[in-house]
Amino acid sequence: MDGRTTGPVVTGTSAPLVGRRDALAALRGALAASRRDGFQFLALAGEPGAGKTRLLGELAAMAGGDGFTPLWGRAAEYEQMLPYSALVDALDDHLDARREEVVRTVGSGQAALLSGVFPGLAADDAPIGGALPGDEPALADDRSGLARYRLYRAVRHLVGGLAGTAGLLLVLDDVHWSDDGTLEFLDHVVRHPPAGPVLMAVAYRPAQAAPRVARLAAAAGPRGHEVAVGPLSAAEVRQFLGPDVSRGRGTALYEASGGNPFYLEALARMGGTDVTELPPTVLAALQVELGDLSPGALLVAQAAAVAADEFEPAVAAVAAEVPPAATLAALDELVERDIVRSAGGRFRFRHPLVRRAVYESAAAGWRLGAHARIAAHLAELGAPATVQAHHVEHSGSFGDRRAVEVLVDAARAVTAHAPATSAHWLQAALRLMPDDAAAREDRLALMLELSWAQGISGRLAEGRDTARELLRMLPEDDYPRRGRAARVCALMERQLDRPQEARALLLDELSRMPNPRAAAAVPMRMRLVAESMMRVDFRAAQAVLDLMPDNADDWEPGLAVAVAALRPMPALAARRTDDAMRYAEIAGKLLADAPDEHLSEWLDAIAWLCWAESYLGRYGEALRHFDRAAAVARSTGQTYILTNLLAGRAKTLVATGRLAEARATAEESVEGARLLDSGQQLVFALTQLCLAESWSGDDEAAVRAGEEAVRCGVGAGETWEATARYARGQALVNAGRFADGVEAVLDACNRFESPRVDPGTLLQACETLAYADASRETSTGVDAGAGTGVDAGAGTEAAARAAQWAALAVRLEEPRLPAYCGFAALARAHALSRQDPSAAAQAAEEAARLLAAGERRLDAGRALLTAGLAHLGVPGGRSRARENLRAAAEVFDSCGARALKARTERELRRLGVRVGGGATTAAGGEAARFGLSPRELEVALLVAEGLTNQQVAQRLFLSVRTVETHLSRIFAKLEVTSRVGVATALTR
Repeated sequence: MDGRTTGPVVTGTSAPLVGRRDALAALRGALAASRRDGFQFLALAGEPGAGKTRLLGELAAMAGGDGFTPLWGRAAEYEQMLPYSALVDALDDHLDARREEVVRTVGSGQAALLSGVFPGLAADDAPIGGALPGDEPALADDRSGLARYRLYRAVRHLVGGLAGTAGLLLVLDDVHWSDDGTLEFLDHVVRHPPAGPVLMAVAYRPAQAAPRVARLAAAAGPRGHEVAVGPLSAAEVRQFLGPDVSRGRGTALYEASGGNPFYLEALARMGGTDVTELPPTVLAALQVELGDLSPGALLVAQAAAVAADEFEPAVAAVAAEVPPAATLAALDELVERDIVRSAGGRFRFRHPLVRRAVYESAAAGWRLGAHARIAAHLAELGAPATVQAHHVEHSGSFGDRRAVEVLVDAARAVTAHAPATSAHWLQAALRLMPDDAAAREDRLALMLELSWAQGISGRLAEGRDTARELLRMLPEDDYPRRGRAARVCALMERQLDRPQEARALLLDELSRMPNPRAAAAVPMRMRLVAESMMRVDFRAAQAVLDLMPDNADDWEPGLAVAVAALRPMPALAARRTDDAMRYAEIAGKLLADAPDEHLSEWLDAIAWLCWAESYLGRYGEALRHFDRAAAVARSTGQTYILTNLLAGRAKTLVATGRLAEARATAEESVEGARLLDSGQQLVFALTQLCLAESWSGDDEAAVRAGEEAVRCGVGAGETWEATARYARGQALVNAGRFADGVEAVLDACNRFESPRVDPGTLLQACETLAYADASRETSTGVDAGAGTGVDAGAGTEAAARAAQWAALAVRLEEPRLPAYCGFAALARAHALSRQDPSAAAQAAEEAARLLAAGERRLDAGRALLTAGLAHLGVPGGRSRARENLRAAAEVFDSCGARALKARTERELRRLGVRVGGGATTAAGGEAARFGLSPRELEVALLVAEGLTNQQVAQRLFLSVRTVETHLSRIFAKLEVTSRVGVATALTR
């Protein structure tokens, strides 16, 4: 179907376009902007028949003339649940024709990922491009729902690759009928534009579109363009009709059509109809047009309307129950009457409204039979369940076990990348399944599967309702399964920001149990512990834990690990640091001994251990456990936990100064939370994205993320909501907005009266406040030198406040938490920076030593910067200042802290040190010394630490194949043949 790669298959007429001067100017402007500035998003909004498709055809012609590659697809009214149908329609033939080129462009790993959606990239009998297993996890291997995020990134990369330097126009028509996956991709791509000259144009009907469609152009910001396609004017209608139509009839046609071009054209085809008898609606006009068809042609048209938006003659023949030759003859008549139009070896209706009119002209019973005939035909051909499902859904009868089997198979095939479609087909299967004793267990299992699919598709309320229905169906004495169902319900209530309902549900279910301390009750009691900790009621959490043993003979595997994983956090909150450390050690050992299959049921509890380890400064253990739990969450489809784990991992990476990884991880968490549509998880994710962006130096993005997190308005009175406000305050301070930042940090910490943030964050808040006030003192001090006494007084007040924060930090410091021990010293350095630079430098150097020992590289670098600046105020301190500033620049460069590195280098230049081009960076210097690129050095260092290729890939967010490629180059450059040789070479 090469026609689809060069323009729309439904434009239909070569008549010149009438009117639309402003719309055409907007199209030309968007195309020019795409050529000049890169990605642009264009939305055409208008009622049915307004001429959106015709305008898109004009845009395709413009783009083709300008060297762009136009690709065109559209969604269909009767196939709205088919995953990514518009994208597949637009891209698949193009990909099929250029498969090898596409694989070279996007890489074999991403091509394998994309092949799960685009059949044109699916290998016939071998992995794409020789891709190895594990090169890029297959969609089916990631059941978390975040496979969609990986898919959207891959499609974005694909689109950028197809654009190249020449440009790409990607048209998606009728997106008001698109499935959830397509709409999610559009939402993703406007916020994360592809590279290169790409113009993405969509058309939709406002009255039939979801609100998210109407927001797309605005979400694209300056890259977005919205064009309203309205009716033609009376003068334009006269021009459209031409001189052969009398003025009186033209006026009547204009008044009857309201200037709608499609309706106008349909009326104009009725040349012999008296103006007083014109049909009142466009569908009525189309029914008149269909009435002129021969019975055989109408039958084939109806069969085609049942078959698909774009259909093959053979399928239409099966549905119509007519011979192939008769079908082709009927199609000749339909093409002649412009009911359908040829599209290569297939056919398409000239407009969706025509298909709808034809479909509705057929009797409902006949349509059911046509769907059944097509379903049987597809089954005989061995078509995948996903291809059969649409027709099976419309023709299956109650109790039809084969229909149920097809729908369930289809649902499971698309769960990873299209969970909303999966949920739809599961619901269809349940409608056909008998509700009797023989099928009861299967029905219960399917309902649990449905609840999960609804949850990961972002329909948490529906998933919660399904889980509650499942709970009602379970026997009263089936305590183990009722306990699991109640726990799932409570988890979903929590994601919906309904903690009171979650707690009430758990307590009600526990009250039904004859022995609330039995093994079946433990999972719900654990959930109560988690709910208490989320409410910052650690005493209540500890009280429940105190009544729970560490293990019992009747506990199922993994339960002891889960209980142990909950114990560190309440101990840490109660400042029983030694107990918290001991509990973390015990839980870590149990976790190491447990196989993955024993963990999947209890990931929500294990997440608490991961976060506790991060708060305790056990960063290595935290990252190891975050990564393992995330892998299990992906493979078992627990999106609501995966997004939380990714947020915690990002927090830990920020603490250890691995900012590039932190940003990538936080962004994945944000995308997952958006797909899940959970306000709670979105706040978790945005908080860490705010901090990662802020320390990376992107103040605008950081403040934007922080403000969105606070604006979500969920979690009032809980730790994570207060932490979001703290992150926003930190971002404001880092952006130089000291007054706003100080107020935000104080508000987040409740002005240190019963604060709801963790002890480590409180210490960091003290240091941040001391820094902000010291910085305000410096700025007012400059003004005071100009003779403004008021400013001098303000500077003195700021210095006093900085000293107060430093003193508070000393009181809050916990010596048994080495990761945080340097913050008090750093706060003291800020407070002393103007009055006693020598003491400030000494305090900052001590802070740098302590923070480095606690594995907080970025904060150690900030302490070195503070020390360097303080030494500038000490007589004879310039040499020491240079030493500290050079060390700080190296740390910032290795961490990816661009703004801090730039500031440090400015100070070095003032001292006469030549910097720039990476001259001050340890990583860059080491890479050059070994003849490696910076990325190759990163890989080599991790290999030298003993990490496997898979672990390196996960750490650096690369595919295993990319790691293998880097490693082969590293071997050649270092002239070694083994991983041991790499480690030896790096230590020479």
